[in-house]
Formats: sequence, C-alpha cells, structure tokens
Amino acid sequence: MKIWSIEGNHQKLDGGAMFGNAPKAVWERWITADEYNRIEIPTRAMLVTGLNGKNVLFETGIGAFFEPKMRQRFGVEESDHLLLSNLLQLGFTEADIDLVVLSHLHFDHAGGLLSAWQENEPHQLLFPNAMYLVGEQQWQRANNPHVRDRASFIPQLNQLLAESGRLELVSGSHHPLLGSELRFSYSDGHTPGLMLAEVGPASGGGVVFCADLIPGRAWVHTSISMGYDRCAELLLDEKKVFLQDKLARNVDLFFTHDLDCALASVLQDERGRYMVNNEVSILTAYEL
Repeated sequence: MKIWSIEGNHQKLDGGAMFGNAPKAVWERWITADEYNRIEIPTRAMLVTGLNGKNVLFETGIGAFFEPKMRQRFGVEESDHLLLSNLLQLGFTEADIDLVVLSHLHFDHAGGLLSAWQENEPHQLLFPNAMYLVGEQQWQRANNPHVRDRASFIPQLNQLLAESGRLELVSGSHHPLLGSELRFSYSDGHTPGLMLAEVGPASGGGVVFCADLIPGRAWVHTSISMGYDRCAELLLDEKKVFLQDKLARNVDLFFTHDLDCALASVLQDERGRYMVNNEVSILTAYEL
C-alpha cells in the first residue's frame, strides 16, 4: 500500500471557534490569526493505493460547491476544486477512485463530493466509479440534524448520495470491500458516529485518519477541543483513549486540518502529556 496526502480547498475560520474555551493567549502560540481573528484551515484528503487492490480516497475536503456569497462567508478563496487538480498532478483522475470513505458529512469534509458551483447549474456527484462509505449513525444524523449543527450538513448532497445507488452505510469495524487492513472505530464527541479509519496491520504500525477528533497537532493536547464539537467533555475522554491506543500500537496520525503537517507519530512526556514527533508535511507514495 502507498499513501498520498492530497490538498483540497482552504478556508479561514474564527480562531476562537476552532479552539473552544481555550483563550487566544494559548492557541496563538500554535497558529497565527489574521486581522479578523481567522486562522487558515486546509482540508486535506488521504489517498491509499493498493488497499485490498483498490484506490481509496479518505474524505474530499470542502471542495468548491459554495456559491460566491457563501464561499466568502466561510473564507474559501479558491473557486476551483483544488482536490481534483491536485489528484491530476499526481497522475490520478476522479474516475480512478474505487471508494470514497467519509468520516462524517459536514461540508468541510464531504463538500468535495460535489462539482464546483456554476450559476444555474445543479450540483453533480463526483467520483463516478466509486462507492461512498458513510457511518450509519452519521448518516442518520445528517438526515435528521440537531439545530446546533444543521448548517454543517448539505441536504442536496444527502439526496444525491441516497439516489446514487453507490452509498454503503457502515456500522462495524470492517467492510468487505476493504479487507482486513482497514478498521473503523467511532467517536461521538464531535458529531454522532464520526468514523475513524485506520490502515495497516491490526498489531500496529499503520496510519489513522483523525478527522475532527484531532484536526491537527494543536488538538493533540487532551484539554483542547473545538467550539464546533457537540459534546466537548465526551470528545476529550474519547481523545485520551484514542491516543493511548495509537501510542501503544505505534500508529501514526493523519491530520486533515493542520496547515503544515500531514502525518506525525505520538509521544507522551513524563507528565503524561501527549505530543507529536516525526512530522511529515506531504506524503507522496509513502509506503506502509
């Protein structure tokens, strides 16, 4: 198997929202905000080739589906679908993808499934040869969202997925299309049924796509959560168990929202605090 990090569209979000109740005096040590208190957030996908003989794309980023007014509101400066362009630069087209695995259906993780916005043109589903894998509990949440996170989902995307005939709902730790070297675990602190995919041997030494449980290096600190998390206390408890397991089995962390780091290993200091090491900014045919 080989792993690639694929940059998608970037957005600028309020730094306070991204760090919950942590004061700016703490989080500005890790990330610099602009004059509007916004920080730049990438939406990075992970491509794994040779996974049970398939090309598997983990998430699709925010994409370019927003109309111009909404694109400006969410700080998405690029109007082109960067994920598709960056796949092409690496020699892949959207038709080469066999499966798309979605940790959850918030727009900054699944919006890249949709074609770029064009005036008076309906959105189309991308990746025409791919099956779409979504956690069953997350699918239920996306179709019956709470008022707190309703704006994070894309109703037209849900409809297109349901009508595609290529949607697979996942509830267990494995899926027959992906074989034994892909395992799923689940988290509820950010959104119900967040699906965390780990690639590699069960004994350890693999890579896990952290999604919004741990968006980047700064959020490895167990006391740090986002204002977007539905239940911060639950997420912090889940994160501690998650990091203990990955440290014990030597599983590396793949970050979707870290501006400068795609992959890192986990360390724990003498006081029990988690941190990262062996940081990698870009993965290109990284052999697992």
